[in-house]
Parts: sequence; C-alpha cells; structure tokens
Amino acid sequence: MNLPDVLPLARLLMEEHGVGDWSVCFDRARRRAGQTDHSRKRITLSRQLMALYDESQVRETVLHEIAHARVGAAHGHDSVWRAEARRLGASGERLVSSQMPRVPGRWVGTCPAGHTVDRMCRPTRPSSCSRCAPDFSPEHLLSWSYDGVPVSPQQIGPAYARALAGASV
Repeated sequence: MNLPDVLPLARLLMEEHGVGDWSVCFDRARRRAGQTDHSRKRITLSRQLMALYDESQVRETVLHEIAHARVGAAHGHDSVWRAEARRLGASGERLVSSQMPRVPGRWVGTCPAGHTVDRMCRPTRPSSCSRCAPDFSPEHLLSWSYDGVPVSPQQIGPAYARALAGASV
C-alpha cells in the first residue's frame, strides 16, 4: 500500500471503532506489523511492512491493534481479544501469516545441507539448522553472512568465537 495512505486509513478505522482518541504512527519494526501501547494510548505500525502490504493486509493489521486497544492490555491474544478482533472484521489470528510479505534479515545462516535462516541481529551464540537437527548439532552448524558477505566466527564477535570453540565442533 502507498505509505502516505496508511495512517489516514488507520485513523479512519480507529474513529469508526471507538479509539479515535488514540494516536497512530509508524515505527521501525521489521518483524512485527503493529503494536498497541496502552500506557500512551498509541498504535504503531511498521513502516517497512506497511509499504509491502496491500490494503487488506494493512486493514487486518490496524483492526488487530484496535482490538487490543478496545479490550485492554490484560487480554493479550486470549479469547476476549479474539472475539473482539473478529467482531471488528479482523481474522482474530495472533501472528502475521507466513504468506505475508516480510523484510529479510541482513544476517543469513546457512547449514551444510543448504537450508537458510535470516536474522535482523548479529547471532550471539553458535546454532545449528533446526530443520536438520532439533537440538544443537555441530554437524549442522550454521555459517553466517552479513549482507551477502561471509563472516567468520571471529568477525561475529569474541564471545561467539569462544562459544564455538567450546561447542567441540
């Protein structure tokens, strides 16, 4: 959706559903689409994700957050919140569908079998491919790259390199 159209749509939906006295703005989130801050009476939306979503996906996100605003912080994603989200016209699902557009992480881990995972933040400890081994397995250790450039354990950081040396790889 065009970014300049997102906040006016959100404000319209918020007015429609009784939270017009709340504010709405963009944030820098890259994984979560929205957040409700009850203490500040504010809904924030991911600038990155809203630019990737179509209007129906933006609407779903805004209604999801409006449901949080209406039921209060104590409800999280419980049945009360779910019923309110559905009443407003949202799906009532807790998480963004895996089919939705996403912002890839700059850190990419690749296992020896070729599976990949991406992360927004630098890895803090060695990890192995969860598809190949349910528990840590040195045979399935992820090798990391940052923005497409391979990174050695020492370049990741001294704590990472020490942990790797202690993992008996």
